Amino acid sequence: MLSIHDAQSHILQHARRNPAVYLSLRHAIGQVLAEDIASDIDSPPYAKSLVDGYAIISADMRRSGVVLDVIEQVTAVNVPKHELCSGQATCIMTGAPMPAGADAVVMVEQTVQVQRHGRASVRIDACDVEVGQHTLAQGAAIQRGEVVFHRDRPVRAIDVGLLSEVGRTRLRVYRRPRIAILATGDELVPPGWIPGPGQIRNSNSAMLAAMVRTAGGQAIDSGICRDDTASLRQAIERGLQCDVLLLSGGVSAGVMDLVPRTLQDLGVEQVFHKVRLRPGKPLWFGTCNRAGCTRLVFGLPGNPVGSLVCFELFVRPVIYKLSGRNTPAPHPTQARLERDYIQRGDRPTYHPALARRGEDGQIVVTALAWKGSADQRAISMANCLIFFPPGAQLFAAGSVVEILWLDRPDR
Repeated sequence: MLSIHDAQSHILQHARRNPAVYLSLRHAIGQVLAEDIASDIDSPPYAKSLVDGYAIISADMRRSGVVLDVIEQVTAVNVPKHELCSGQATCIMTGAPMPAGADAVVMVEQTVQVQRHGRASVRIDACDVEVGQHTLAQGAAIQRGEVVFHRDRPVRAIDVGLLSEVGRTRLRVYRRPRIAILATGDELVPPGWIPGPGQIRNSNSAMLAAMVRTAGGQAIDSGICRDDTASLRQAIERGLQCDVLLLSGGVSAGVMDLVPRTLQDLGVEQVFHKVRLRPGKPLWFGTCNRAGCTRLVFGLPGNPVGSLVCFELFVRPVIYKLSGRNTPAPHPTQARLERDYIQRGDRPTYHPALARRGEDGQIVVTALAWKGSADQRAISMANCLIFFPPGAQLFAAGSVVEILWLDRPDR
């Protein structure tokens, strides 16, 4: 059996980034850029006022109480028609273009409208006005040709505003991987059915599909396949049209575990079978070539907790890498055990657990009561998995352990 680390290495060396595609801005959210994004204009495209007030020449403001002639009014949708000369001011609104000759703005609250020589004027009750006061120069935020986002960066919802500002309505991103999910077993029925004698509901497919979506993949539900070679062959062949095929069940050592043999018949080459891990030991992984592309195939354990653990350790990193992300490996976090825990067995264990921040700001974690690989109740209560190394030993309360987050709480 392979170690967890060796299994991860074998899998990731077969994963390659998907080809890049062009998508509309709203469809590209969550995907990774395959190009640098540069602005086609200056931002702002012109020098503008940041407040309602009066555009002036700062050199006129050597003292408070200076009266200036108002030569025009400019709103955000207008362009100034007159260049400002010494002794003049332009009434200006927030966001409006600065008139030529002006180099500062005084807020309206520091002014009083007056009449002088029968003309509209304004008294400025301010002095020591600095050049650039309450203004934003052209290109101060972004200059034309400047790269605002570099390739290999995920597109976030909060990036949409800036991408729109620089005129990008279509983006070149790495294609979202398509993940086929196929559950196998005569005992399985859909979740909406009432199980009969010897039957159980297919919970794995729904769980895996949800996890695929959180990882950034496109989940393709291939349904339930019975323990029949012909049916299994047909279903697997369809699944191999996707980037990744996840098979749930049928990979252990039972008489009806037909998946490995059927995969071999279809040209899927086994890379490894079984990992030194609890839960998740029966994991099967292989590759094949379809339409000039390498397809990755995972035979996941039929038990839901084993399937979840294998997804987090081995499948999620693959989806990240296919999607163009640079950090595919799961990153453990250190935490402090809140209660004693006795580890048993000769395999490394990922135990469902609940972590939180303690009063001292440190992460504390409690191993949940867990009844084995079929216990989905424990997983639904967990927000992380504790890693315990192999060998019978006591981990006392206060011991430092590693956890793998499933759902990280607010910090």
